Amino acid sequence: MTVNLEVSEGVGTILLDRPPMNALDIALQDRLRELADEAARRDDVRAVILYGGEKVFAAGADIKEMQAMDHTAMIVRSRALQDSFTAVARIPKPVVAAVTGYALGGGCELALCADFRIAGDNAKLGQPEILLGLIPGAGGTQRLSRLIGPSKAKDLIFTGRMVKADEALELGLVDRVVPAAEVYEQAHAWAAKLAQGPALALRAAKECVDAGLETDIETGLAIERNWFAGLFATEDRERGMRSFVDEGPGKAKFL
Repeated sequence: MTVNLEVSEGVGTILLDRPPMNALDIALQDRLRELADEAARRDDVRAVILYGGEKVFAAGADIKEMQAMDHTAMIVRSRALQDSFTAVARIPKPVVAAVTGYALGGGCELALCADFRIAGDNAKLGQPEILLGLIPGAGGTQRLSRLIGPSKAKDLIFTGRMVKADEALELGLVDRVVPAAEVYEQAHAWAAKLAQGPALALRAAKECVDAGLETDIETGLAIERNWFAGLFATEDRERGMRSFVDEGPGKAKFL
């Protein structure tokens, strides 16, 4: 398999496994979508890690495969490509990207689908498609500009340049930089902590933020209001408030 889902203690790791550089060919894209959908469905998966292994996250698309495709073929394929990444972005659970080595092109776009990005100090990220006479096609022009702002996004997309981990942190492209050997460990710690939280409230929070960014403030407030009221029907809300009253804040057990 080019991608695997490994589940332990509430954390599902979606592991890219196409040596040596995890090039994102069609088979990997389709498998990624399948596993994103599976992680979304499974009750034993409460948080997700995207990981490419110790050496590289994903160095981009399979250029040889793409070179053989003409305009008609890419019209058909481009929707499936975007749908694969969107399936990851829409996993209704906390998702963290654990980035080591190169995360370029589609690899960078995959990291953008996560809620949080932890990068190793050896990470290099970028959208080099312009150097091929192309633009990002798996969401990069949209998710990158929403994350770091249009001007910074245009700089990376127009030039195709790679940024090292420290600059990626400064730009807001990643959220934390750690020694490369600690990337997965720290990503797992982040995911495991949230896996212990109230699943429906976390889902609601993610949907409110993500959907709210795509609309006007009034619609966003309506989305928040509906989810906020709806959570009063959940067992987790009862448990959380009862624990707060009886024991004080931060002691509720949600599993």
